[in-house]
Amino acid sequence: MTVFELSQVDSLLRAALAEDIGRGDVTTRLTVPAGVQATGTLRAKQPGVLAGLPLVARVFGLISAAVRVEERMSDGAAFAAGAVLATVAGPAADLLVGERLALNLVQRLSGVATLTRRYVEAIAGTRARVIDTRKTTPGLRALEKHAVRMGGGANHRSGLDDGILIKDNHITAAGGVAAALQAARAGAPHGLRIEIECATLAQVDAALGGGADAILLDNMSVAELAAAVRHIGGRAIVEASGGVTLETIRAIAETGVDLISVGALTHSAAAVDISMKIAI
Repeated sequence: MTVFELSQVDSLLRAALAEDIGRGDVTTRLTVPAGVQATGTLRAKQPGVLAGLPLVARVFGLISAAVRVEERMSDGAAFAAGAVLATVAGPAADLLVGERLALNLVQRLSGVATLTRRYVEAIAGTRARVIDTRKTTPGLRALEKHAVRMGGGANHRSGLDDGILIKDNHITAAGGVAAALQAARAGAPHGLRIEIECATLAQVDAALGGGADAILLDNMSVAELAAAVRHIGGRAIVEASGGVTLETIRAIAETGVDLISVGALTHSAAAVDISMKIAI
């Protein structure tokens, strides 16, 4: 995550802090003496792959300029249970105010990176790449897609404006595969790839005839995928999607598809357990 990218999430972080703090941290105000300095240690309680750690400094920086964050690991690194990920030093009250948001972000994003790494490792040695989808947490898409990259995956389109993906409902509304492709081709900006979803070999034929750049094979069996890949014969990029799991992804990759999109990377990743303990 570059500094520029981080600056784009400040409005999100401010809103998240406002949600958590409300009119003020009553507990900390009543129990923590003013002026007390502390050091907090972010420690992993289980193994995983790190993502979102630069956000810790961003969160505490929005709370107080007096807080100093030292990152002990980098995004994309694998860590073991017990690993120290970062230390945070400054006024104890400020550390307590920012603790929950900082942990929520790193736990969530590391969960996405960790799950992605498992999918990537499951297809090692094949030509296929694991990619994400738009099934992301509203408002967190850029962060979750960063986490996918840290896990070794790649990103599909970030939004509706940066790629043409004609899906089943578009096909229905347009009047068929050929009609949808013709309309998209006529109005597409120069250089923008056109991808279309196909559920049958007949639709694949129509997609190839319409000059699709990429074909998304949706919810096909492994045998159907293999047959479709042979039929396409390199004339278009081939993406497999629908019901992909850790148990099935290897067989899907071995059919020869180029891309495998997995919604579970972002919609079903479990947060990694990370704690922050402070010492005075």
